[in-house]
Amino acid sequence: MVVGLVSDTHGLVRPEVFAALDGVELILHAGDVGDGVLDELAAIAPIRAVAGNTDDLSDPRLERSLALDLEGVRLHVSHGHELGRPKPEALLARYDAQVIVYGHTHEALVHRNGARLVVNPGAAGPARFRVKPSVARLTIRDGKVDAAIVRL
Repeated sequence: MVVGLVSDTHGLVRPEVFAALDGVELILHAGDVGDGVLDELAAIAPIRAVAGNTDDLSDPRLERSLALDLEGVRLHVSHGHELGRPKPEALLARYDAQVIVYGHTHEALVHRNGARLVVNPGAAGPARFRVKPSVARLTIRDGKVDAAIVRL
């Protein structure tokens, strides 16, 4: 199974996202979504999303966090702002999932700790903080996971 990971779109879906997430079976958005983004991304694959610190919490499509089991792998998705400026070690200590997906920092990251993985797909929206826009692809196969950052 291949899952697209997106965060910090802030209302912008770049055209490159469609090629970067081509063929994914599910998209997980780690918050700071913005208007219209979920509808655009739904053209690629089914989408689940969490609210970020800039999102409208009254949107029923945005959850505070997600706990998912995909092909026997437990995932936790949250924006990360609940931990201030989160680092992988703090996320690993707070959540017991095998895969933790977060956003907020706009910094793309894949951090492995034994069998556990922490992934920040980076910011896919407007260019801010001198970071290159990105998303990530998470591959789950036979209970093993791997992630790759895709620059836009």
